[in-house]
Amino acid sequence: MRTFMMAEIKDRYGRTFRTLRVSLLQHCNLGCVYCVAGDEEVKQANATHPSLPVDELLAIICRLRDQLPLDTVRLTGGEPLLYPGLASLIRGIRAAGIPAVRLTTNGFLLERLAGSLKDAGLEAINVSLDAVDEDVFFRMSRRHSVTRIIKGIDSAIAAGLKVKINTVVMKGMNDSQLLPLLDFAFSRGLTIRFLEVMAMGHLHDQADRYLVTQEEILQTIGSRYTLTPQARAASATARYWTTEDGHRFGVIANESEPFCRDCDRLRLDSSGHIYGCLSSNQPIELNMGEKEGEWDEKLRQALAQKQELRFVGSDLSMLRIGG
Repeated sequence: MRTFMMAEIKDRYGRTFRTLRVSLLQHCNLGCVYCVAGDEEVKQANATHPSLPVDELLAIICRLRDQLPLDTVRLTGGEPLLYPGLASLIRGIRAAGIPAVRLTTNGFLLERLAGSLKDAGLEAINVSLDAVDEDVFFRMSRRHSVTRIIKGIDSAIAAGLKVKINTVVMKGMNDSQLLPLLDFAFSRGLTIRFLEVMAMGHLHDQADRYLVTQEEILQTIGSRYTLTPQARAASATARYWTTEDGHRFGVIANESEPFCRDCDRLRLDSSGHIYGCLSSNQPIELNMGEKEGEWDEKLRQALAQKQELRFVGSDLSMLRIGG
């Protein structure tokens, strides 16, 4: 395998790319209201957007590894557990020398796959869980059986994976679930992160109507717990708090407390395009036949897509680019 010389790819804030988020496919088995307008959008994506096979994805990831100081690959979707050859892809990424391979999933298929993914070299997993109440779960996901997600989480814990829970909080939809979800996570010794809703896809111009701010989230949790804030780690999306009994939770406050200034994430979609920011809907196509200098220039273009201060949103669907 050819090894490329690593060029310095930085912007005026010193940002570079250290984390690669790979959207494996645009298919999903849920229809979450913050991701898609309705099931028709899911069906259309399932029918019209083929994904790159394992060998092609690995070739792109390995070349990006050679040109960037990558230390983490996070696999997303759509729903990544639907991707054929997922375990083979994880093994290939680990064999390429990337230290951390992680995955974000809705957990619907996790119960039967957790063990094999751990064996393939997966280190950590984030599971999206927007409610523990069945009716609220259906309101958020347009699907039934929250118990499947919970069984998947328990299977991942049993398999030895590091597990976090992600919850998108929407006013009038699932904001009643903050404390029940916190109780669920704490009962299993897990960290949960509450996400402010993002102005993406069909919510690009109406996210404000559903926004539950970081301050509101903390007020609700603070009504039960005494909270101690932790310093935000460099390039982290979440800020964390601890409770007096040692539990930990986070808030990803893209609106209230933006984290663009030190973002180190590069996104690769299922068609082989890169994006430097969720706020950009301008894909940059990568071609394995291009020379090193051409890829360097495209990576600089992607870096230039990053926002200086705060996330501004896009009409690009989360189903297409991953969360």
